[in-house]
Amino acid sequence: MRFLVPLLGFLLIPFYLFAQTDANPALWSHSVNKISDTEYELVFKGKIADGWHVYSQYTAEGGSLPSEFTFEKAGEDYELVGKTEESETIKEYSDIFEVEETFFKKEAVFTQKIKLLNPDVRQISVNLFYQICKEVCIPKDYLFQISLDGNAFVDTQKSLDEKSVALGESLKLDLKNKNLLNQGGLTDSEGKSNLWVIFGLGFLGGLIALLTPCVFPMIPLTVSFFTKQSNQKSKGIANAVLYGFFIVLIYFLLSLPFHLFNSVDSQILNTIATNIWLNVFFFVIFVVFAFSFFGYFELTLPSSWANKMDSASSKVGGGLGIFFMALTLAIVSFSCTGPILGGLLGSTTLAEGNVATNLTIGMVGFGLALALPFALFALFPTWLNSLPKSGGWMTTVKVVLGFLELALAFKFLSNADLVGNWGIFKREIFLGIWIVLFVLMTLYLFGIFRFPHDGPKKRLSSTRKLFGVLSLAFSIYLIVGLFNIVPLKLLSGFPPPDFYSVVQTESDCPLGLDCFKDFEEGVAYAKENNKPILLDFTGWACVNCRKMEENVWSDSDVYPIIKEEYVLISLYVDDRKELPDGEKFDFKYESGRIKSIETIGQKWGTFQTVNFNAASQPYYVLLSPNLEILNDAVQYVDVETYEAWLKSGLKKHQLSMNK
Repeated sequence: MRFLVPLLGFLLIPFYLFAQTDANPALWSHSVNKISDTEYELVFKGKIADGWHVYSQYTAEGGSLPSEFTFEKAGEDYELVGKTEESETIKEYSDIFEVEETFFKKEAVFTQKIKLLNPDVRQISVNLFYQICKEVCIPKDYLFQISLDGNAFVDTQKSLDEKSVALGESLKLDLKNKNLLNQGGLTDSEGKSNLWVIFGLGFLGGLIALLTPCVFPMIPLTVSFFTKQSNQKSKGIANAVLYGFFIVLIYFLLSLPFHLFNSVDSQILNTIATNIWLNVFFFVIFVVFAFSFFGYFELTLPSSWANKMDSASSKVGGGLGIFFMALTLAIVSFSCTGPILGGLLGSTTLAEGNVATNLTIGMVGFGLALALPFALFALFPTWLNSLPKSGGWMTTVKVVLGFLELALAFKFLSNADLVGNWGIFKREIFLGIWIVLFVLMTLYLFGIFRFPHDGPKKRLSSTRKLFGVLSLAFSIYLIVGLFNIVPLKLLSGFPPPDFYSVVQTESDCPLGLDCFKDFEEGVAYAKENNKPILLDFTGWACVNCRKMEENVWSDSDVYPIIKEEYVLISLYVDDRKELPDGEKFDFKYESGRIKSIETIGQKWGTFQTVNFNAASQPYYVLLSPNLEILNDAVQYVDVETYEAWLKSGLKKHQLSMNK
């Protein structure tokens, strides 16, 4: 029972972190010391909660982020006299970054002297960016609004100009029957199942990781250690099960920091997932992972981490020692599990829903798959005899994973191309790259060529030949899809949409439909023709949007309804094209927060949030030409549900016309 105390401690870590974060681990204040009529000393003081620390402005480069002050209108209303001084700091060597870091504990005091250039200035705004850390690091910023004469600070934030007010008001619709949007009868029928899919992908990733040379040889060694070190068989089994539990716990804890970076902007997750440079970054990372699996180099965490964890497990013993053993496994296996975890992270950004929740679910699935063998083989040790011996087959697994990593890498590059409207990776080019990759994988599996870390050439196993045949079949499937011989329904959402083609098409809308990409133009056409509106909030990089278009809209019963009965308005919330200068404006939310609207996507994303209180895609709304909502909104649904939804909207529109 000795391990229960540390176990409970580790289980409470996430709740403790959230509690500390909500309680503001750093509380800031300021004061002003008048030196002369034109000189002042500004003092910024932070009270830091126990266990937390804030980094100095002058902490070493290559380590954690330093604190940084931004003095608004410095050089215009006043000038800075000397550098910003600091109170006493602590220096400590970081094994992670391998630099000496400088930080504050309990209290941080910064002092800055200023000299007025404009004698009429009576208030100053200063922004502080800082990083506060405990078990995790959280970036934060704080705005100091300073009055030099002791009077109350008057917020001088510029009011919206007439253009911004007018354009902002034009975004707000006078919707009728808005209560229908809150009924939620048909909203995202796959929400829960998506989580199960992500869990399944994580579990599959964990099973694949088990077959790599970093993990597979550890199974019999670790299980034998637990069963032989314990005097009682039941205790050895309990220790092995606890070891497996700690593996799951560690991967769960790794996902928690992603829950700490939420934003007040409801569009933030969409912005992150569709950010051009973030997608390019993922592309580069996945290429690096792929070449690591191909054997050109090895990705490893610092060996000192593994040594320290291994030493801790030996010294501590008991349940806590077993935890450190599990942590050691996670560290030493990183060269094999890291790229797979990277793929899991990438998949969560492509999936719908909350990225952090998706990642946690996937991580738990991954950890569970890794942990199960250690518990099962401890319960049934004779099963160890049925395990295949380590060998070259594990290298083959890594190479196949490398090809899959490369294929996923080009998905991220395709996202960047779509969102940035580069016009480079059209559908045919994307599919051509995938064909080349899977043909190369087929040739590798059949032994036509080899990689640097392949062992001596041996006779191909039946399993390897089977996967070679499957890879060849998939390559042929891609080829016939490239030439539109068969639709690529198995890949719905992954390739660029069919209208994003090197071949000039009559329509730049899905499936050759007629659509409007401006709301006002679409409404005007609907009024002129007295047709209801299918309002489609979509995105260039939205996987589920493509699935709906290719699997649901293409249905022989659904397609004619959309084409003939509705006016389709497709608004792309991730379109990064800049608006003309005359159409850029600042939008003020009811909370008082002001957001700059500079791109087409920002305009339609804000439009969706303000009018429909939603920020996800796909998101479909049925409207009459006079903006009466005809049915509840739907997201990702099946063909039958979508068809019934469209027909119900048509019926309500016809009834309203007959009144």
